Amino acid sequence: MAFARLGAVALDCPDPTALAGFYQQILGGEIEPSDTEPDWVELVGAGSALLAFQEAPGHIPPKWPSEDGSQQFHLDLMVPDLDAGEEQVLALGAKVLDNEDKSRTWRVYADPAGHPFCLCVG
Repeated sequence: MAFARLGAVALDCPDPTALAGFYQQILGGEIEPSDTEPDWVELVGAGSALLAFQEAPGHIPPKWPSEDGSQQFHLDLMVPDLDAGEEQVLALGAKVLDNEDKSRTWRVYADPAGHPFCLCVG
């Protein structure tokens, strides 16, 4: 039996407001700075999970793929059309990590702070 629930997925980054803005343009929702934590910003109303951003001045983006370092985790973002989704995330500042196999139902990108995320057909 479960005894906890997921409160948020939090991404460390150098600029929480900027990264929240990147994901807001993809997922919608509203950016809410914390009243008590100056280094914490939340993106609310963008789906079922709360996405939060925490300032980490020494943030080092994960490498993807990397055999000698962990990518930690990634987000899967569902889109109806991969080509259109790719065009939009690239215009927002994402970088391509892996999109060579156009027959797959997913492609891998990095957000402006370097976190990997996938666009998936869904």
